[in-house]
Amino acid sequence: MIHRFLVIGSNSFSGSHFCRYLIQKQQSVLGISRSSEPNDVFLPYRGLGRDEQFSFQQIDLNHQLPELMEYLHDFDPEYVVNFAAQGMVAQSWQTPEHWYQTNVVAQVKLHDQLRHLSSLKKYVHITTPEAYGSTEGWIKENLHFAPSTPYAVSRAACDLHLMSFFKAYQFPVVFTRAANVYGPGQQLYRIIPRAMLYARLGKVLALHGGGHSIRSFIHIEDVADATYRTALEGVLGQTYHISTWETVSIRELVQKICDLTGVAFEELTAVTEERLGKDQAYLLDSEKIRTELGWQDRVSLDDGLVATLAWIDENLATLKSLPMEYIHKP
Repeated sequence: MIHRFLVIGSNSFSGSHFCRYLIQKQQSVLGISRSSEPNDVFLPYRGLGRDEQFSFQQIDLNHQLPELMEYLHDFDPEYVVNFAAQGMVAQSWQTPEHWYQTNVVAQVKLHDQLRHLSSLKKYVHITTPEAYGSTEGWIKENLHFAPSTPYAVSRAACDLHLMSFFKAYQFPVVFTRAANVYGPGQQLYRIIPRAMLYARLGKVLALHGGGHSIRSFIHIEDVADATYRTALEGVLGQTYHISTWETVSIRELVQKICDLTGVAFEELTAVTEERLGKDQAYLLDSEKIRTELGWQDRVSLDDGLVATLAWIDENLATLKSLPMEYIHKP
C-alpha cells in the first residue's frame, strides 16, 4: 500500500538513507532539509525515484515554518519522520543557544502546527541515547534522563515536550533511539569514514581519551528498516531502541579499520585529551523492537566496515576534495 511520508532532515545521513528505503518500497515521499541537496556521493536516493514519487524542498524550520505548512496542506502526509536536529556534542558547548533554538524551540513550533493536521497518523521522532547520559549495562527504553552536554540536554527537553503533547493532545508520536549509526555515505567528520579516509590519505587521526569509550555500531540499512517498522506499527507514545548486541571500544574499532586498510595503528592515530562531557558507554537493550515489531539487525560490524570502505575507495577522488571537518550552521 502506498503511503505519504514527510521526511524532515532528508539530506542527513540517516534521513537520506531512509528516503532511499521508502523509494524502494514505492512510497510517496516529500523530503525537506535546511541545506541544499549535497554532493551525489552523500545522496543514496539520487536517481531512484520518479518525480511523482519523490520531491525535495529546501526549508529551514527555524525561519520558514509557514512555508513548510503550505506544502503540507497540499501533500497531506500520513507519516512524518523527523531526523532534523543540530548535532555534534563537542561543538554544542561553544554556542549552546543554537542547539536549544534548533532542537527545542523550532521543534515545539513545528509540533504545535502538526497536531492540527487531520491526515497525520504517526509522527516518528528520531532522538538519541545521549539523553540518558553514560549508561551502566544494557538499558531499556525510559524517560529517566541524565544528559551531560548542551546537545543532549536539548534532545532530552524535546522528548519531554513531545510526551506532554502526547498526553494532552494525543499527538501521535513514537520515538526511536539508535546506537551509533554508520555506513556508506556518512559525513566525513564521523569516526568510521574519517578513520578510513585518513588511512587512505596518510593523515593522523586524533583518538580522544585513547579511544576507551564503549559503543555499539549499527548499520544504516538496519536502522532504515527499523524506522519504517516503527512508523507503520509502533505503538503511540512508546520508544524503541535500535541497536545490535555487539559492543566495541573506539580503539578496537579503529584497529579493525587499520587491519582493513593495511595501516599500522601507531601511524594512523595520536592520543589526545578526552572531549568535555563525553559519555563512556551507550548500551541500548533492543529486545522491545525485536519482539513487538519483528525487527532484527542483519549487517555485522565487520561486513558493514567492508562495505563502507568500498564506498570510500570508489569515491576517493571526490571525497578527498570535500571538507572533512564539521561546519556549523547556526
